[in-house]
Amino acid sequence: MRNKKRVLAVAFAAAAALTLSACGSDTSTDTSVADVSVETESKPATVLDQPFTKPDLVLTDTNGKPYDFRERTKGKPTLIYFGYTNCPDVCPLTMSNIALAKRALPKADQDKLQVVFVTTDPERDTPASLGSWLKAQDPEFTGLTGDFPTIQAGARQIGIGIDAPKKEKDGTVVSMHGAQVIAFSPKTDKGYVLYSEDTTAEDYTKDLPKILEGKNP
Repeated sequence: MRNKKRVLAVAFAAAAALTLSACGSDTSTDTSVADVSVETESKPATVLDQPFTKPDLVLTDTNGKPYDFRERTKGKPTLIYFGYTNCPDVCPLTMSNIALAKRALPKADQDKLQVVFVTTDPERDTPASLGSWLKAQDPEFTGLTGDFPTIQAGARQIGIGIDAPKKEKDGTVVSMHGAQVIAFSPKTDKGYVLYSEDTTAEDYTKDLPKILEGKNP
């Protein structure tokens, strides 16, 4: 087993709610998940002792149609990430790394994997703009938008903290959000693996074949 780190879901939720990244900014309130981990190994993947239930999240996809996250990803290996398209660094890098790893899979496995990107900046990330941005990463990625309270509540169900976007003095809008990727098992539909923002394309490439089968990476 490549990763032996375990965390209690309750402890993780408390930490993740405090771990917010300001994309493109040096300011952050960084309380590391490792600070409250039962074991603390420096590995990208964290296998949760108490997996998360899929969030009850119904939003709008890039075609302008309702998307029920639980129903549409039921029984499928799924990765979910909360971010925004105007993010200059962390968000596009995360999605690019996942896209690269996905392309390394056999075509049949690529079709099984569900990758869902939920915007944390719904005022600017319309279905059309979100769809255009994701198409450059992978046209099969699912993009979701909607009202901010619904998005924030859904993120909290899996321990991801999100603050409402704020405008800086220079006019830029910054969205503070947890930068973790959660993997859901096709066997249990539980979110059982967490990936940090430091996870590389190589890390995902190694782990995705196991995620597809609901195994621990």
